[in-house]
Amino acid sequence: MNILVLNCGSSSIKYQFFDMKKELALAKGMVSRIGMSGALLAHKPFDRPEVKISDEILDHIAATAKVIAILLSPEHGVIKNKSEIHAVGHRVVHGGERFARSVLLTEEVITEVRNLIELAPLHNPHNLRGIQACQKTLPGIPQVGIFDTAFHQKMPPMAYVYGLPYMMYKEYGIRRYGFHGTSHFYVAHRAAAMMGKPIEQLKIITCHLGNGASITAVNNGLSVDTSMGFTPLEGLLMGTRSGDLDPAVILYIMGREELTLNEANTLLNKHSGLIGISGVSSDMREIIEASNSGHANAKLALDIYCYRLKKYIGAYAAGMGGLDAIVFTAGVGENSPYVRELTCRGLEFFGVELNSQNNAVAIGKEMEISTDRSRVKVLAIPTNEELVIARDTRDIVEKINQK
Repeated sequence: MNILVLNCGSSSIKYQFFDMKKELALAKGMVSRIGMSGALLAHKPFDRPEVKISDEILDHIAATAKVIAILLSPEHGVIKNKSEIHAVGHRVVHGGERFARSVLLTEEVITEVRNLIELAPLHNPHNLRGIQACQKTLPGIPQVGIFDTAFHQKMPPMAYVYGLPYMMYKEYGIRRYGFHGTSHFYVAHRAAAMMGKPIEQLKIITCHLGNGASITAVNNGLSVDTSMGFTPLEGLLMGTRSGDLDPAVILYIMGREELTLNEANTLLNKHSGLIGISGVSSDMREIIEASNSGHANAKLALDIYCYRLKKYIGAYAAGMGGLDAIVFTAGVGENSPYVRELTCRGLEFFGVELNSQNNAVAIGKEMEISTDRSRVKVLAIPTNEELVIARDTRDIVEKINQK
């Protein structure tokens, strides 16, 4: 079975095309600047060099058509006919409480995803555009939705209910939902495989550290707590997001600065975090470089980032009543030995002992970076959300075909 995996943003589509017999990504790429001048398709077949094509791409329907066209291209493609695309798997950011697992995208499900836009106004509309584009470009092909929130839907109420009047949860669905679930699921299972133990017997903390960042407590294979909340704003310090904040602070700032709701939202999501504290960048590589050059605020931003990570690790180890492994993943987690070192420094009392040589070379590859003596394993694992999406899509479509 061949599966096209799509991750649609406001002006971009990331894609991978899988041969699921081999679980091999035959091609991957990205369409960027959709609806803008200088739109670009970057496409990489697994066995040939990357190609970049600049073109006028007005909307997601046109972008999806471009992706399919290049998959069929005699020079750059990997298939000869549209019929070789057997299913499409979509990343959908928010599934609310309705979706605790991946599902076939029927009209009823699509309506539910549309109803969830009020919980994810920055993400679900773009995910829907990708779904609608495939309905027009690949009519009749099964489509499956894989939800970022699904992995966290088995958290206990004590982890997801906020300290607000309970009717606000019942009436408006205000609760912790969590995000990056597909990534946390994948790396937790890879960690168990690397350790040679059933995940049902392990207590794992997974740290997804990209421009957006979250940390999850995985107890016996289940997400029992996670740092992102009602929105992806809560939790760790991030590239441009504030993370945890006394809610009275924003009320105070709104009063002093006379900010509108939209302006306050922009402040918290776009101008805070690493960029807000450092004044240098939202990119961890540039933060580290500036910190090492003596930039005081860059060093402060880095210290806060790693300190919050360390606090969450301690809290989640306490919540689970133990800890077997810490996993670092995503852009920063996979590629920054320095962040991993600063985070693990001081956790020796937990039984964490980092292997500095392994940590230094674990850049973008799967490695154990703790010593043999370390009671808690520390692992660097590149995430592969697209493979999880492809697997779920295959399993759902195969069940349908068997009926």
